[in-house]
Amino acid sequence: MPKDMTETPDIYARRESAARSYCRGMPAIFTRASGAQLTCADGETYIDFLAGCSSLNYGHNDPDMKSALLDHIAGDGIAHGLDLHTDAKGAFLAAFERHILAPRDMDHRVMFTGPTGANAVEAAMKLARKITGRSNVIAFTNGFHGVTNGALAATGNGYHRGGAGMALQGVTRMPYDGYFGADTDTAEHLETLLNDASGGIDAPAAIILETVQGEGGLNAARPDWIRRIAAIARDHGALLIIDDIQAGCGRCGTFFSFEQMGVTPDIVTLAKSISGFGLPMAMMLVRPEHDVFGPAEHNGTFRGNTHAFVTARVAIEKFWSDPAFQQGLSQKAGLIHDALSDMAARIPDARLKGRGLMQGVDVGSGALAGAICARAYEAGLVIETSGNEDQVVKVLAPLTTPPETLRKGFEILHAATRDVLADQQHAIAAE
Repeated sequence: MPKDMTETPDIYARRESAARSYCRGMPAIFTRASGAQLTCADGETYIDFLAGCSSLNYGHNDPDMKSALLDHIAGDGIAHGLDLHTDAKGAFLAAFERHILAPRDMDHRVMFTGPTGANAVEAAMKLARKITGRSNVIAFTNGFHGVTNGALAATGNGYHRGGAGMALQGVTRMPYDGYFGADTDTAEHLETLLNDASGGIDAPAAIILETVQGEGGLNAARPDWIRRIAAIARDHGALLIIDDIQAGCGRCGTFFSFEQMGVTPDIVTLAKSISGFGLPMAMMLVRPEHDVFGPAEHNGTFRGNTHAFVTARVAIEKFWSDPAFQQGLSQKAGLIHDALSDMAARIPDARLKGRGLMQGVDVGSGALAGAICARAYEAGLVIETSGNEDQVVKVLAPLTTPPETLRKGFEILHAATRDVLADQQHAIAAE
């Protein structure tokens, strides 16, 4: 790091936009990272339970991806290729077909969009509208699909929606699984409205959902509910879009979050960890019969990030060609569940949320969750919150985190929880 940057950390407050977010609660100046650890300018190390908000599922600076990328750059390999054929893109597509699509009997075409998840969502909604000739898209409470205006219309969070500065249209919001409690079948609610000519819902072009709502509080839909929604979409001539941007790439224990649920989405959106290395990359998977965009009808200058193709290929071949990797994810998911159960037991009315390696604890208030995460950060753990009130302490450790590192991270989290609860009790006693 340049000397003046370590001596004048106020450069961030002075020059960076007020839109900055994570750094406000975690102000360390990070300089290096490896695996599940971050190192900052003063030499302190942190365990990473955030992983680039699930963009670093395989950890920081995986040596095999790094080596392949350095070789590509050193050999003057293509860096930017629009949608030209390149050896790197072809190698990624071949690996993705062989190790991901074919074993899952998926015949989807791959469309590379702009580099962010919101770009993929925009493309998916636009394609569904083109195919069906309809404009309405059904999305769900607490869903998060991005903050560009089209994707933002499908996003539920009021704070983010308020940033649009204009009316957000073309989306009907319906209650997600469990939104009204376990006794209310929200799929039946949706079907009843769609079947009623006076239900007030325009015929949908698509139904878009996350199987686990990453930003919405780690709400995990039941497989039966997902299957019911898929059937409703089919019966009403709508496309089923599963947004697997945060929940995919192994985060839920399988490459796609919807595996073993008995559904085949018409469209799947992927981004975040699809590059494997934290490089910008997003794509949309679409059934062949729906691959109807004309040449450049939907495009993006940076849809050909060849460096991302290089690392993405290595990620697929290294981790998803070996069944042992997925088996290991199941074991780590159990470790996370047990550790979070211990944490939840300390907090009255706390609830476990999520599934796989996308789990957390709803502690009941954003203030408490924020205080726990802040205390954990002070002790060397990077972790964040989720939920409509930021009330969920959310674990997104890299999938490759060694069990001993996971345990050490949870020791920090448990200690932070104990300390914050003790502070609360002292404050109550002092009143």
